[in-house]
Amino acid sequence: MFDHILFGVTDYAASKAFFLKALAPIGMVVVAEGPPGIELSADGKTSLCLCPTEEKPARLHLAFVAGNREQVQAFHRAALEAGARDNGAPGLRPNYSGRYYAAFVIGPDGHNIEVVCHEPEV
Repeated sequence: MFDHILFGVTDYAASKAFFLKALAPIGMVVVAEGPPGIELSADGKTSLCLCPTEEKPARLHLAFVAGNREQVQAFHRAALEAGARDNGAPGLRPNYSGRYYAAFVIGPDGHNIEVVCHEPEV
């Protein structure tokens, strides 16, 4: 498990709005904001930090854990409403594992953002 991930974004306002809306279904909220950027967390232990930058960052793949499949679906809807581009609708990914239920979107800076649930369908 990581403590935090920090990466640069070229449009801070757009990225902040995107991540707040897209990750709200899994409980991500602002825990701090100021120089150098914003810190988001859902559990108070790990955080995602965004900082403004002029240089174009390398593309990342960020995968967040969901507690249930409904959160995966809600993430996908919220992310698309926030301006993301679809990169994989919610569904099982049997080539990963029998219970790997995930959705993928491309965020404002081209990062592949995923929310995954490893729990069985209830």
